[in-house]
Amino acid sequence: MPQRRFERRIAGLFEEADVRIGGDRPWDIQVHDDHLYARLLAQGSLALGESYMDGWWDVARLDEFLSRLLQARLDERVHGAGELWDAMRARLFNQQTRSRSREVGLRHYDLGNDLYQAMLGQRLVYSCGYWREASDLDQAQAAKLDLVCRKLRLRPGMRVLDIGCGWGEALKFAAEQYGVSGVGVTISQEQADYARELCAGLPIEIRLQDYRELDEPFDAAFSIGMFEHVGVKNYRTYFEVARRLLPGHGLFLLHSIGTNRSVHRTDPWIARYIFPNSMLPSAAQISQAMEGLFVLEDWHNFGTDYDRTLQAWRDNVEAAWDALDVRYDERFRRMWRFYLSGSMATFRCRRSQLWQLVLSPNGVPGGYLAPR
Repeated sequence: MPQRRFERRIAGLFEEADVRIGGDRPWDIQVHDDHLYARLLAQGSLALGESYMDGWWDVARLDEFLSRLLQARLDERVHGAGELWDAMRARLFNQQTRSRSREVGLRHYDLGNDLYQAMLGQRLVYSCGYWREASDLDQAQAAKLDLVCRKLRLRPGMRVLDIGCGWGEALKFAAEQYGVSGVGVTISQEQADYARELCAGLPIEIRLQDYRELDEPFDAAFSIGMFEHVGVKNYRTYFEVARRLLPGHGLFLLHSIGTNRSVHRTDPWIARYIFPNSMLPSAAQISQAMEGLFVLEDWHNFGTDYDRTLQAWRDNVEAAWDALDVRYDERFRRMWRFYLSGSMATFRCRRSQLWQLVLSPNGVPGGYLAPR
């Protein structure tokens, strides 16, 4: 029977990752629907995520299961039929035009602040924490925000730009702790509304605005967890915008997830369910895009901290699930669990990195020494 042949094929692939079908270890998969095997062979990673959302399989340690698949590079050997078209479309068309840029805001960041407040901790900071001396998520996020401010050498009276300001926490921190004023731009209406309320009474302006529309002077600028939505066809424009907004002595900090190889699209499941029109930059793509515009002063990688951050987010949202809005049904819960666990796996396997770059237009006289 073809069904048995498909099962043997998938079982053989899983064995290469030391995963057993029906095994008793935490990372062994328990299959509830035998149609899974044909679905995986036909649709690859998209089917893996969708079938988990549909309840076709379970595993006690989802993050460990996915880590083992990635370590065995099974994702590179099983591809869905639609991936070729996705790759061609990403190369031919700009998926992150101004008209399309707001889609991720509508579909992801506007899901509802209750979900993010439950998940992200004391501060709504949706990016990697800095765990060097932190013992919990809130400390790690405060340490990250302080690290950004120290790297930019912020001082009272400076006017600072936050490109992709999220819920406003970074600007609020900089204003309260370093005495700066600032402007934050976001493409999410939910984020903008929340950030304006959060920063009320501070010298901070929050705008619902595309970064490409900016054209005014700032003393320093940063962007935390937004570059993943820019797209390779817009990288040069992004750095040109940052350059024209800064004086010759200004500093720009880019905080972004990165990948080890240059690509033009993201994973099909992530694109469909989590971050539409997103992609992770490589070091080569970033370097090429900023060539001739900035001097690279520092490149800091603390990607392993993201695994720990994601574990904290998962624990928070699972603990709060029963109190969340009823619109988040069981299929959404499984989708979100797969998203967080898959993200843990990519950082644990060092497929993904977390980079902070400090850039200067003309080079810091005498050199730049980054705090850690």
